[in-house]
Amino acid sequence: MKAEIAALLEAMAREGYIADPAIATALHLAREMRRPLLIEGDAGVGKTEIAKVLARLQATELIRLQCYEGLDVSTALYEWNYPRQMLRLRLAESAGVKAAAEVEELIFGRSYLLERPLLRAITRREGPAVLLIDEIDRADDGFEAFLLEVLSDFQVTIPELGTLKAEHIPHVILTSNATREIGDALRRRCLYLYIEHPSFEKEVRILRSRVPGASATLAAEIGRFMAALRQRRLSKAPGVAETIDWAQALMHLHSEHLDRETVMATLGCILKDRHDLREMGSGGLDAILVESLAAAGAGAEAAVG
Repeated sequence: MKAEIAALLEAMAREGYIADPAIATALHLAREMRRPLLIEGDAGVGKTEIAKVLARLQATELIRLQCYEGLDVSTALYEWNYPRQMLRLRLAESAGVKAAAEVEELIFGRSYLLERPLLRAITRREGPAVLLIDEIDRADDGFEAFLLEVLSDFQVTIPELGTLKAEHIPHVILTSNATREIGDALRRRCLYLYIEHPSFEKEVRILRSRVPGASATLAAEIGRFMAALRQRRLSKAPGVAETIDWAQALMHLHSEHLDRETVMATLGCILKDRHDLREMGSGGLDAILVESLAAAGAGAEAAVG
């Protein structure tokens, strides 16, 4: 393993993110090559957290654009502060300012501009920010095309002010849950990383890092249970975020081992769909418990080793 990748893995671990070489390599290359990094994977596998960790490692601002259906350019880029502009217009009229050019110069200055995430990332002067474009698959094709243009040049043109170009190119992380196919043009612009659900060993390491109060035995039982659970046909497979929530809930209940009663009472921490809950309640839970607890002992030894 390259020294830079090993150092990045250690730095991410200190920030509470247990990564593997593929994740660290992709992040390192995106940072060094100044290329956007598109991260895909199921919900809850740690995509968004990578951007947060990168911002902490770079000691810089995290600027987040949350995508959704119907997201438009003004919401993502900029808007004019119309109430302030109208107030300034009235003040100008009362002061006798009538020339159109003079009025326009008064109300279309930078102080009246509301910078949204994309513009804020471009105009930041204190050094490159980390720009997180979260769940890009929720936005429509039109916004994706606009975003491609912004990421190519890192500049925007505002008719009243002219072209604003980035002094510092931001580190860009895009995430996608793959609910919609991302266009080829945007994919070519980015480096790419796909994050799978963690292996048993990695999930136990994550639990031991994020929920230090959990014993090695409990962490192994939880890891085995989650691995077995994800093998079932579920509407929404639980991610690492749900695993951490569940472990914390079990700690609050002072549970040292998994048992049917406790697992049944806390399934809402890891399953967020009523059909999945109904399937587990109809007998699926017993099979998973038997499978996971039978292997937990060997798993605990492997994780500790």
